[in-house]
Parts: sequence; structure tokens; C-alpha cells
Amino acid sequence: MGETETHPYTRLELPCDFGYSMNLGIDEVLLEQAERSQIHSRVIRFWSPSSPAVILGRSSPASSEANLDHHRTGSFVLRRRCSGGQSIVAGPGCLMYAVLIDYLAYPQLRMIDQAHRFVMDRMHGAIKSLGIRVDHQGTSDLTLNGRKFSGNSLRCKKDAFVYHGTMICEDFDLSLVSKYLNRPIREPEYRAGRSHDDFLTQLPVDCETLKQAIVQQWNALEPLPTDAVEPIIEEARQLASDKYDSDAWTFKVP
Repeated sequence: MGETETHPYTRLELPCDFGYSMNLGIDEVLLEQAERSQIHSRVIRFWSPSSPAVILGRSSPASSEANLDHHRTGSFVLRRRCSGGQSIVAGPGCLMYAVLIDYLAYPQLRMIDQAHRFVMDRMHGAIKSLGIRVDHQGTSDLTLNGRKFSGNSLRCKKDAFVYHGTMICEDFDLSLVSKYLNRPIREPEYRAGRSHDDFLTQLPVDCETLKQAIVQQWNALEPLPTDAVEPIIEEARQLASDKYDSDAWTFKVP
């Protein structure tokens, strides 16, 4: 298979907007159902937040990475995802995505660096199709003129992995990041000590236009069958209640 070839993917289209706990749960359910062979092995989905949040990495310490004083006032939602990496701020103007990928089609992606490159190359191609030149820097960042607009992470199982991330689009309020997020414990070398305000930027495109470009790049022209969607929602609803809404999970690393 050529480097730019991609098997067809299906789109998971949901009947309504869900909150952070449900959306984080859906990403995890996709991976778990793939492991149980209950779902198509290659799926892509998108969602757009309606309010600000700090989403902690799986092992991120909440008190070090998030401004908990603002959280206590109700300024933002605080949640923890199932994948690793550093904490992020999300909100209106961010395009969130997840891609479920199976190792049967892409056995070389068991190597983590290959998995990052595989997804980033395709996201890079989608953005390039819009006439915007961006770069892949660090482990899994996309940058515009040396400033980051996309952070990404993955969660692996035996037969598949889910790769998810955020794209900061033109309507996102960048000032929220320095307000709600402390400096990360680990920083990529290319950041060169820059503050959030100097390090981050917006991609000059709206979320819907970017989404459509990504759909084309991943050859995700067909929706996931309706009878497969409801089990995902039901399992995610339970997982959101048991895990993602729980302070025990959110503050498991205090």
C-alpha cells in the first residue's frame, strides 16, 4: 500500500449534541467495541464543544495542569480522557475528532511513531487541500507558522487504537487557554519556552469547512449503519455516568 492510500472509513454521525463526558465515553466505547468485534474497524467521528473545558490527559495531575480556582467558580468543565498526553483547553470554535483504526489493515501502526505519522499525514493533507500550509512538529502537534493549533493523542488495544485530538479553528477564543491551563509539565523542544499566548494559534478556517476536508481525505463518505449507532450511545451513556462524570476518575491524579 502506498503511503497516501487509505482504506474506506465510515462516519459516526450522532443524532444530537452531547456533553464532554458522553463524547469522551464514545471515543472509548468505539475502541472497546472494536476489541469485541462489535463494530466496523475503521470509523471517524467529529464533535464540537458548546462550552469551555480543560481535558486532562490520562496521567495528567489535575492541580498542576488546570487552574482549579477558575474550575471551582464554574468557569469551565474539567474532565479526564482515556488517552495520554498533556491537558488541553477545548470550547466553541474547536473541531474535535476521533479515528478508530484497526491493526489488521495497518499492522505497521503497532509502532507508535508510525501511528502518529499516519494520522498526522492525513490531517496535514486535508488542511493542505484548503490551501493552508502547516507542519507536523513534536510528537503529534500540527503547527501554522511554528505555532500550534492541534494537539493529539492515542489509546491502543490489542486489535485497534483510537486516535483523537482537537483542531483550533478561527472562532476559538485563544485567551481561554492561558486563563484555564497552567504551563505543562513537559514541553516539546520546538515550543522554546513560549507562553500559551505566544505558542498557540488558530487555523484560519471554520470548523465545518475543515470537517468536510478531513472527511474527503479519509475517504469517509458513508455513515455508520443506524443499527450500530444506538449501542454505542447506550454504552457511552453508562460509561459517562460511571467514569467520566466521576470525581474519582477526574481527580485520580490529584
